[in-house]
Amino acid sequence: MHDPFGALAEAIIYQQITGRAAATIHARVVALFDSEVETLAPEQILSATEEQLRSAGLSRGKTLALKDLATKTLEGIVPTLDELETMDNEAIIERLIPIRGIGRWTAEMLLIFRLGRPDVLPVGDYAIRKAFGLHFREGEFPTPREVTEHGERWRPFRTVASWYLWRSLSLK
Repeated sequence: MHDPFGALAEAIIYQQITGRAAATIHARVVALFDSEVETLAPEQILSATEEQLRSAGLSRGKTLALKDLATKTLEGIVPTLDELETMDNEAIIERLIPIRGIGRWTAEMLLIFRLGRPDVLPVGDYAIRKAFGLHFREGEFPTPREVTEHGERWRPFRTVASWYLWRSLSLK
């Protein structure tokens, strides 16, 4: 990951829609700006009107979230890549969740897929809980607390357990 803003902006765009639709919308947002790179910059988002961003396919909520992310990036609230590399997982999550459109799950996905952190167990993730229930609770859907407690035995490699849990759902 080269740019926390670009990674988080992409995560916001991809939330709650299919990957294909999200990729199309992301490409349209990038195309709004005369840029040769396929990532977004906070200055670009702030220079765009809400109407321009909406015309690319973004919902009002995602438009507001991207504007908030851009503002907080320029204010120094969003950590730089160098800062992220020195912060522990919980510190990163706590720093990011006050930003509109970024909750714990989005922050955890950044930790796993963009920062390569080895010890993340996203207990709020529906698929993680479903797979956990199938494998450890005879199909009963667990609470996040139950997954957290059981997941302690997987430290310091809970990300690997997460990958296996996600993958196991495609094998059923």
